[in-house]
Amino acid sequence: MPGTQSLLIADLLRAYRTGRETPASIMERLLAASADERNVWITRMSRDDVMARVAALDPAAVDTLPLYGIPFVIKDNIDLAGIATTAGCPDFAYTPARSAFVVQRLLDAGAIPLGKTNLDQFATGLVGTRSPYGPCRNSFNADFIAGGSSSGSAVAVAAGLASFSLGTDTAGSGRVPAAFNNIVGVKPSNGRLSTHGVVPACRSLDCVSVFALTAEDAATVLDAAEGYDAADPYSRRLGDRGLLGDHRLNGLRVGIPRQDQLQFFGDTEFARLFDAAVRRLGSLGGDIKEIDFEPFLEAARLLYEGPWIAERYAAVGAFIDAHPRAVHPVTRQIIEAGKRPTAAAAFEAEYRRRALVRQTEPVWAQVDLVATPTAGTIYRLTELEADPLRLNANLGYYTNFMNLFDLSGVAVPAGFRADGLPFGITLVGPRGADRGLLHIAGQVQRASVTSVGALGVPVPPPDPRESPVCLREGFMALAVCGAHMQGLPLNDQMRSRGGYLLETTTTAPCYRLFALPGGPPARPGMVRVAENGARIELEVWALPTEQMGSFIAAIPAPLGVGKIELDSGEWVTGFLCEGYAREQAADITSYGGWRDYLATFAARAAGA
Repeated sequence: MPGTQSLLIADLLRAYRTGRETPASIMERLLAASADERNVWITRMSRDDVMARVAALDPAAVDTLPLYGIPFVIKDNIDLAGIATTAGCPDFAYTPARSAFVVQRLLDAGAIPLGKTNLDQFATGLVGTRSPYGPCRNSFNADFIAGGSSSGSAVAVAAGLASFSLGTDTAGSGRVPAAFNNIVGVKPSNGRLSTHGVVPACRSLDCVSVFALTAEDAATVLDAAEGYDAADPYSRRLGDRGLLGDHRLNGLRVGIPRQDQLQFFGDTEFARLFDAAVRRLGSLGGDIKEIDFEPFLEAARLLYEGPWIAERYAAVGAFIDAHPRAVHPVTRQIIEAGKRPTAAAAFEAEYRRRALVRQTEPVWAQVDLVATPTAGTIYRLTELEADPLRLNANLGYYTNFMNLFDLSGVAVPAGFRADGLPFGITLVGPRGADRGLLHIAGQVQRASVTSVGALGVPVPPPDPRESPVCLREGFMALAVCGAHMQGLPLNDQMRSRGGYLLETTTTAPCYRLFALPGGPPARPGMVRVAENGARIELEVWALPTEQMGSFIAAIPAPLGVGKIELDSGEWVTGFLCEGYAREQAADITSYGGWRDYLATFAARAAGA
């Protein structure tokens, strides 16, 4: 890992503004630490080039540029001026004079590129193994695939080599690698991000995608990258389609595939994790409804089994015909099949696609968004090598339909298998719902996992500026300051009882916080004091009144429940600690809260 510094965008900007870090110090650290045992890179930027870009930043712009000094990487089918674009095929390489429109938008926002990343050749595959630069390996377990085709871009973010990255997504390439590496992947609405300067796969369907450690970071990048591009015939000006109310799951109708339409290819762990994810969506306030997923599945089959494969041949077929030995055998087999479909078959498939779109219209009248597994399973590299086409097709079961239906999607972390490999779900919405989905994805991520990527860095709390959620009838408010907070080990004790988050706040300045001995899980104790007190971070949750008794009965000594004074002057029921426990506990009040203490402790351990 590249060090103990968080690469979350807000954390880096805060560090720059306070002088604790500079863009130069961050880039030096990343350049020195980017060992490539997982085959992430195709081209790394030179130190001179990176530092020249850093030197060109105006220090005063840290308050105006949304991505000031933020490190990022680029999938190597997207142009960066002066750096070869290979699309995963050295004989195809060319050096562009101009950056892709979307890359230039990010550069103008202050972002610093560190290199071009590995991919399935010509962006054809969901596996990340079809590359002459070596198979990109999973950031959690190098024996497993990283997912593709945007493999290097995902692993770079998960492994702490960049704050965010660009990928592309035609059939799931911006979502599957996110799920396999515990990060967020955004497949924007078609046309929201320009594809000018991107080597096409299926040009009418291609999207530039964004990988980030959190949904909030992904939203920041999406805001900077978006812009109408007259040079891209598929670029369009899209408004934001709201997902009702305040973009929380409270009261939203969430569609999930019927039980008989779910497919996990024998992976009982992924099946268990999806069931848990659905329950979690319900605990966040979602109204879960089963839908008929068959039209979506039929469309998914159309993408590779129908004539759209001819679009891939139209993009690079002439090169493959002239240089057959330069192309990965599996990639060549897939794309050469694009010679066969007739024009009549293309029209017939388009008619069928339109009919399927019409069949799904009632679904969007019944639900506000759809949630699916991002992938039904994950494979070892050796498994993939033995059966490359069938296993790749399995990975597209829940992804291939999306661009054919002009939908938006966000892949979000949703837990881990018993062997430590990540699992993710995808939130699917209509065209234009990208930002609403990202807001909900942030809630899901915080409720599902405790850390970002493969880094051990805690998932940050929500923005306290969010509008408040109301306390429903039949619920009681309860303040928590430790392991019961979002994303921490005991949060499921709240969720499983139907609890939901009301607000993130602080106490009045009359408390001290202590790290209690014992565990796991580690727990803090908060004590009210007469002097030398401080404000302590809290989350206020709502629990069903009938569940409060069983919850309180499970609280171990020296913890108990009492009245806590909030910084607003309001009093609320919450966790307190008996005073005697301070004698054998470490005073951690200076950290301001349990999350910041855990983050600092983890950073010190990683640097040891």
